[in-house]
Amino acid sequence: MTGIRVVTDSACDLSDSLLAELGVGMVPLRVRFGDEELVDREELTTKEFWARNALGGALPETSAPSPGAFCRAFERMAEEGATGVVCVVLSSRLSATIEAARQAASETGGLLPVRVVDSRSVTMGEGLVVVEAAERAMAGAELEGVLGAAERAASELKVLGAIDTLENMRRGGRIGGAAAMLGSMLAIKPVIEVRDGVVEEESKQRTRAKSLRYLAAKVLAAGPLRRLAVFGADTPDVDLLLELLAGVVPLHPRLVGDIGPVIGTHAGPGAVGVAWLAE
Repeated sequence: MTGIRVVTDSACDLSDSLLAELGVGMVPLRVRFGDEELVDREELTTKEFWARNALGGALPETSAPSPGAFCRAFERMAEEGATGVVCVVLSSRLSATIEAARQAASETGGLLPVRVVDSRSVTMGEGLVVVEAAERAMAGAELEGVLGAAERAASELKVLGAIDTLENMRRGGRIGGAAAMLGSMLAIKPVIEVRDGVVEEESKQRTRAKSLRYLAAKVLAAGPLRRLAVFGADTPDVDLLLELLAGVVPLHPRLVGDIGPVIGTHAGPGAVGVAWLAE
């Protein structure tokens, strides 16, 4: 495949089939369970991750790819005939992944030009930025055109999520044990927003059903949409959220996916989210 190509990391949570369809290269992060380190997607599937998570024990940790992993991805694109690469990565305020990508871009600059874009987002929010860039590339845009599409999408993107359990945040040191216990006793379901690259509390809902209706209402209030993604972490009621959003018909096909190990480590099982780009 010639022309401009897109590379991303495994935190985007786009399916392997969609990445292949769009010609997008993917560089995996790593997940550690104690002394055992596994390559996301290659040595650990999302289903396997959630099965291990259900067993309890120490919370897994994630680590950014090496610059060499990005170098190999960029070199592979050059071998396949690419004339340039736009690399869209996980929020720089949440991961060091962007530093590895930038170093690799510098090291491979003599082979082909590489532009690195901070998605300022996570999971399928990052994924929507990737899709915007990849579809622009497939339409024949030059490097700066694909870069511009990615940067615009990153600046316009909205991402909201509902957290079902505070346990992962407690185990990861994000909140104290007392706060987690109080939240559980009061059945509080925090709604979070990815804002300028970091996760912020957006509101508190008192039940799971209310949190799902709240997310749906936010999407409905956003007006006509260009793109919409709905995603969940090891939870069956993502289907309920999809039902609540049945009347929303974005310009492009709606994406539905699973939250993988990189973001799931912190969000915990039962998390659901929506990401969108308005028309």
